[in-house]
Order: sequence, then C-alpha cells, then structure tokens
Amino acid sequence: MNEEQKKQYREKYLQKKQKGGMKFFPDVLFKDTIFIFGVFVLLIMLATFVGVANEPKADPNDSTYIPRPEWYFLFLFQMLKYFPGQIEWIGTFLIPTIAMLALFLLPFYDRSPFRHFSKRKLALSLMALIVLGMAALTTIAVVTTPVQTEAGAVASTLSEKITAGEELYSINCVECHGAEGEGGEIKGVEGLEGFKMKPINSQDEMYTRNDATLVDIISFGQPSLGMQPFGKASGGALSVSDIENIVAFMRYTWDDRAEKPAEAKTAAIPTLAPDEVPSYNVHIAPVIKRYCLSCHRPGKKNNNYFMSTYQEVTTSGDHAPNVKPGDLNSNMILMLERQKIEAGNPMPPTKPLPPELVEMFKRWVMGGLPETQEQAAAASPAGGAAPTQAPAAQTPAVQPAAAATPAPSQPPAAAPSATP
Repeated sequence: MNEEQKKQYREKYLQKKQKGGMKFFPDVLFKDTIFIFGVFVLLIMLATFVGVANEPKADPNDSTYIPRPEWYFLFLFQMLKYFPGQIEWIGTFLIPTIAMLALFLLPFYDRSPFRHFSKRKLALSLMALIVLGMAALTTIAVVTTPVQTEAGAVASTLSEKITAGEELYSINCVECHGAEGEGGEIKGVEGLEGFKMKPINSQDEMYTRNDATLVDIISFGQPSLGMQPFGKASGGALSVSDIENIVAFMRYTWDDRAEKPAEAKTAAIPTLAPDEVPSYNVHIAPVIKRYCLSCHRPGKKNNNYFMSTYQEVTTSGDHAPNVKPGDLNSNMILMLERQKIEAGNPMPPTKPLPPELVEMFKRWVMGGLPETQEQAAAASPAGGAAPTQAPAAQTPAVQPAAAATPAPSQPPAAAPSATP
C-alpha cells in the first residue's frame, strides 16, 4: 500500500466516522450474534432430522473393516493414496505443513488494500483452484472407497436390534437351542448328538444372566459344554453388533420383565383362511426361516439342500426336486410327516412341526407351489380370505424342518445350560 492509497483510505474512514459509522457494540456484535445463532439452529435441525449414518460398532478383530473419515476429511484421505510407502511423509507432513504456513503468513505477503473480487483475481483464482481440488479429491474418495456395511443397514434403535437379532438367532442358534429357545435333545450336530439341552427361554436362564454375560457366552463360547465361540475375536463369524442384537432378541422375547417396544417387528407366520392357498413369500418363507434355515444353508451337511430362496427350496439338493407341485409324496412332505425315506430322516429332526404348519405345506404343494401372494390368490377358490398375521410366539417352537438328513454343524450361539 503506497502513500496515495493510505491517504484515500484515511479520507474514506473519516467521512464514514463523521456520518456516525457503525459501532462495534452493539451493531457489529449484534449482527454476529444473530448469524451465529442461525448457524446453531441449522446444526440442531440437521442433527435432529438428518443425523449421521450409523456404522457397525468398532471391532478391532474385524480385518475386513474399511476405515473412512468424516466427509470433510475425505480429500486428505484420498490424497494420501498418492503417497504410498516411503513417500507417505510427503502427504502426511510436508504438504499439510506448507498449507498451514501459507495461511499463517498470509497477512505478511498479501498486502493488497483492495477487497473487490475484480481486483483480487490472482488470490481468488488460487483459492478456487484449491477448493476445486479438494472437491475433486472428495468426490473420488466417495466413489472409489466401498461403504462398510454389516448385513445391510446397521440396527440403531432397540426395535431394529430385536428384529436383526431374531434373524441372526434363526441362522446361528436354532439347531441346538430350538426355534423358541426350548432346547431338547440335539440331533445331527457333530459332537453334541444326543445332548439334552436345557431351555434358554426360562426364568432360570434369563433372570440370572445379564446382557453382558450373554454377550460373553456367545462371544467366547463354553467349550466344556460343547459350545464354540461365535465372536470374531475368538475365531467366530459374528461381530460385536451381531451378538448384541441376538442378546436383545433373547431379552425382549423370553424375559417377561422386559417390555418389548410396540414397534418391534418379529417374524410372524400368517394363519390361513378357509380354502386359501398359501404362497412362498407370505407363508412358507417365515416357517423355513424359523425352523429350517439354520441347517439348510451353505457350509452345512444337508445333502446340498439349501432353503434360502424359493429357487433353492424347489430345485436344490442331491435328491432334487424335494417338493413337487400337486405331489403329496414329495420328499419334503413325507419327511414332515415323520417318515424315514431314502432322501432323509423325519424332519424336523427333534420335534414334529406343528400340525397346522404341516397342513400349510401340503396346501402349498396342492396349490402348485405359488411363489407370490398374487399367484396364490389366483389358485385359491373364489372368496378365499386374505391371510391374517398371528404373533410368532403363538406358533409351537420346534427344531429346523427340512428335506435332507441333518449333519454336523456349529454349536449354539447362546448359553447352552445343558445337562450331561
């Protein structure tokens, strides 16, 4: 700033001062306060109505986890990818240090008295280049870095945890503990054949074990009782969040002291109206999920009969097809009726499926194995009523049903409490 510019600046300053100018207090302070309050309200609204996407609970034993910083640090996250190995110090130390020094020394090397953008082209161009670079790096990071998920959306509310826990329990625990935690004699599980499992849905179990104890039992197992660990820290497949979800399901399903949230949805097996033909999506899938899926999935010895999807139920298996449209002599129906045939033993292996559920499978077969509710409605006699939902707890609990011989499988994912 030369002497002529200083003189012009002083003259403008004196003119504005003579007109009263703008006082720091209360004028400037008031405006700043209003602006800060507006920003504060905006942040509160964003936190309340938008929030932050949940991620799985931190688990240092999960080697598959992909760390991602918050969005405003993603440009640095991406930049570090370009400085691997021995030159990592350039991205982590040198460049950030130069940038901070440049900002700190800005008043010393930028002495221009002008504020209008038309007279600050170099500074604005440099800043625009920096901002565009940060935006580009952020965009690249978002596009190229996989988003970490845990079996879909992460359960955050209690209701979501109970629902997620029910699904995890049906896959990992039903073989030994039963669909409703009723226990009984174990069949088809290597090392536990004939083992009499005490129920875990009783007051003796739920009243005397807090959530932390149940988490530890599932995580670390009980080797002396034949239960292997399920936590990733001990070589299992379940994360910390998975195990906590299972415990939430157990607590709010079997502990009569815990009041389940009204919005918590647990799988319900719909009841059939007179002459109604059941469909796979509405009626059969919930039964399979509760009683069959624990055994009939990849990794189990089940004559390669998988039951995760409609296609697998109707076409997979060493003795496929295990179920045929209109054929009550299909392998599945015969085994559900407790017959021992070449394709396998009676199913479920421990307790018969409730008669009303066996009847549901028969009506599904005679209706042509419809997959969707629309297909089932087309096969139903005129005037067939729509299905009604019955609480899951009202259906008698039994062990997994399937059309294949049970085989060795993993021990339960909850406190065995078994007797020798």
